[in-house]
Amino acid sequence: MRIVDGTTQMRLDDGRPDAGIQIQAVALAFDRATHLGFGHSPGVRERKREARESVPTHPVIDPVIIHTPLDPGTIVVFAAAFGAIVFASVRRPSYGVVALIALLPFGFPHYLGDTTIGLDKVALLANAAGLLLGRRDARVLGGNTARVLLACGVGVVVATALSIVDAHYRAPVLRETLKAAQYVALFAVVLIAVAADANDRAIRIALVATTIVVSVLALAQELIGAPSGLWYDNFPIPRIAGPLEGPNQLAAYLGLLLAVITAYAIRRPKAPFELVALGLGSAALVLTISRAGVAASLAGIIVVLVASKGSERRRAVLAVAGGAIAGCAVIASWGFTAARSFQGVKVLDRFGSAAPTNAPASLGTREQLWHAALFLWRTHPIFGIGAGNFERELGIAGFPQLHTHANSLYLQALAEGGIVLAVATIALVFVSIAAFARGPFSAPLVAGALGASIGLAAHQVFDLLVFFPKVGETWWIVLALGAARLDRGADQGDDPA
Repeated sequence: MRIVDGTTQMRLDDGRPDAGIQIQAVALAFDRATHLGFGHSPGVRERKREARESVPTHPVIDPVIIHTPLDPGTIVVFAAAFGAIVFASVRRPSYGVVALIALLPFGFPHYLGDTTIGLDKVALLANAAGLLLGRRDARVLGGNTARVLLACGVGVVVATALSIVDAHYRAPVLRETLKAAQYVALFAVVLIAVAADANDRAIRIALVATTIVVSVLALAQELIGAPSGLWYDNFPIPRIAGPLEGPNQLAAYLGLLLAVITAYAIRRPKAPFELVALGLGSAALVLTISRAGVAASLAGIIVVLVASKGSERRRAVLAVAGGAIAGCAVIASWGFTAARSFQGVKVLDRFGSAAPTNAPASLGTREQLWHAALFLWRTHPIFGIGAGNFERELGIAGFPQLHTHANSLYLQALAEGGIVLAVATIALVFVSIAAFARGPFSAPLVAGALGASIGLAAHQVFDLLVFFPKVGETWWIVLALGAARLDRGADQGDDPA
């Protein structure tokens, strides 16, 4: 386990976070716990004691990491889920997509050899099987929007595979190539399903309900303890993550879904659950204390608000603003608890500061990591050092003590895949925005896809997020939903109910 800018990440043998593990949050005594800054500076025990005496509960807790192999009981669960989703998908393909959306944040991964099987893969395979059994028309993949996005996705897969040319470690290249291929397959499956069964109401309900559940689980960590935190005045302020891998990942996930839900809320005169999702999601977003994540996600929401036409824009704005203000109030209350005065509200200054947060020596700063990325790219400028090799090759760049990613999608692509992967990545990001830039913005899935892609593109300047399947898969689902709506044209309306 490691703490990155207050974000818990797991580094396993195969380099994939959240791979085949379960995180059991155990509220340990503060003098036994390891929190952000707890083991990296003098006077640690004194700081822990002060924190323990100033708050009755533990705002930050230790995640206990358990490597979980696939067992007979889990096989039964996965088999039951597979059968149920296949049955639902054959009956109505949109129900299979609903299952994908609902199960994706929770993962439940277990090891099978050197790879993992989780509910997301089970649901994807079940959807594919349901479409095959139902003989659904795959020609929709030739639609204008779908074709361009598919081509860009395949380009990333090919560029990732080509990075093996100069790679010292080839297993990570294979892993990242298969992950990129899984994203493209997910896009194709979701697009075929929603094209065959344009059940916008079921999709909308799934997006809203999943956002509410994830947000509630994340907000609960303010009470039961978060898996990571930020030191302020000798006090650990929690950074919530919910079922996601860490706070930055939760911010990215919520940013994607909140953009789509905002588009729905604007168009529907009676949308109480959408407004609840916006309020809870915005509060959880702020409480991740992810500066880039909050700014980028709000930018995506603003794009939707500006682009969309609807009578309920004011209610949507109030829901987002109310949730964000509530989140800020909670953070300010932690600051007040830490400082024992109203000076503690200055903890909110973090959102307006570009200053780096102190991190363990093994993780470094963005300045170091970005410098290392450019150095490593220059060693192999065409095909890069190999996908998944960045953290293994940091010693070559003069940072043998660092073991992490580049904290930027674009620099990570440049270093690991050279010019080839960088161009493919930028092309995909550009097309994911340009494809939806002309609307029609009266369609919530189109406006939402535009705002979600813009927000994620901005966030990934400062963080590598599509590396994490829960974020990457959610993005590709949103793209598929938007592309299906664009390519089916104006002959089919959107769910008004």
